[in-house]
Amino acid sequence: MQVPILKQGFYLIATVQSALTDEDLKQLRDTLVERVSVVRARGVIIDVTALDVIDSFATRTLRDIAHMIRLRGAETVIVGIQPEVAFSMVKLGLTLEGVATSLDLEEGLAYLARKGRMKVPDHEGRTHR
Repeated sequence: MQVPILKQGFYLIATVQSALTDEDLKQLRDTLVERVSVVRARGVIIDVTALDVIDSFATRTLRDIAHMIRLRGAETVIVGIQPEVAFSMVKLGLTLEGVATSLDLEEGLAYLARKGRMKVPDHEGRTHR
């Protein structure tokens, strides 16, 4: 199943609409990492609201996607993890360590907007956005 990926300003939004196979997750990973550079995205939101299960492979792949996108110069936030899914993930010891999460799409957009406004010092001490 192909995951729709929309461009919204400087961001890409991938909305997972149903359970994904391992191959689907790999395809999502490859597509997002490529599209970040093609559209020069500053951030990626992966909306998993529709998922009622996130297994160890999905957790690892989502974490890998976020780390790969960070290496490409953009931020990632995972949104919409359902309470039951969060409970199961914690019980199974599955973590998205190092990956930003937000309650929903609106909060994810706000998170990326805040990250985009952070001032970063360059090698001469000047600050830039």
